[in-house]
Amino acid sequence: MMILLSICLLAQPTTCREDKIDLSYEASNPFICLRNSQSALATWQAAHPEWHVERWRCAARGSQPKDL
Repeated sequence: MMILLSICLLAQPTTCREDKIDLSYEASNPFICLRNSQSALATWQAAHPEWHVERWRCAARGSQPKDL
């Protein structure tokens, strides 16, 4: 599973992009992804303080959509 992010710069809120967090397990259950997503998002946010997460969602690997 992975978490798909829509992120925007804090200093320039109109500058946005998409990113992803690859989770370290291959569970196909989205509820497991949701359960573990808060800690993954907090870790990502701490490593990227200049960005703000606008939206996110869990997705299976290999099924990444073109947009969030």
